[in-house]
Amino acid sequence: MTKVKETKDLTVEEKLKALFELQLVDSKIDNIKRLRGELPLEVQDLEDEIEGLQTRVQKYEEDLEKLNDSIAHKKNEIKEAQALIKKYSEQQDNVRNNREFDSLAKEIEYQTLEIELCEKRIKEYTAKIEEKDEVIKESKEILEDRVNDLEAKKAELNSIVSETQKEEEELENKSKSIQEIIESRLLNAYKKIRENARNRLAVVSVQRDACGGCFNKIPPQRQLDVRSRKKIIVCEYCGRILVDPDLEEEFKK
Repeated sequence: MTKVKETKDLTVEEKLKALFELQLVDSKIDNIKRLRGELPLEVQDLEDEIEGLQTRVQKYEEDLEKLNDSIAHKKNEIKEAQALIKKYSEQQDNVRNNREFDSLAKEIEYQTLEIELCEKRIKEYTAKIEEKDEVIKESKEILEDRVNDLEAKKAELNSIVSETQKEEEELENKSKSIQEIIESRLLNAYKKIRENARNRLAVVSVQRDACGGCFNKIPPQRQLDVRSRKKIIVCEYCGRILVDPDLEEEFKK
């Protein structure tokens, strides 16, 4: 592969060579990332979903604890009410007049209603516990499936990464070294074109009288300008930087 001259005072031809070599290197990095496909995103999505499920299960388990505490509290209230009913019933046997008897009867009635209300609340809490138990069970089953999916996806991703990591690191370092010799204005233009290009090609050669990026015809005079390598020529349709086919052949050697 043709090496570009390591100097900031590059000729236009050397700038074109540097840009084209940078494109070749970055395209190889793109291919490696494409090999990974959607796996990194899938792994991230699964991790987020697992975290959400774990938070959900934890919240429902905290709700269960509160409901069980509430049931225990209501059972204590029932015991207290039953004790009062027993006490008031015994006191009725020793009353001196009807007014005291009626007063105690009202207290017994009130405590009886309290017991009924507590029992009603206990039934409501128990129903909620059963409902939350079911949700927790379903969530844990889903969580287990997602954890298994995550392990499989991570294993697949790690396998791909381990196979390509060294090559990717070498290419990344090469890309950085090439970028260092390209003037910032030109480098920024290159990056901007790559970001906007569907195939991430910012530098393309003229092929069969057409732009290698958008495939629109390039006028003959403009093709001569590209072949001269004396100025940076961009496609008037897609904005990609154009190089001549001979330059591409030089990098294939």
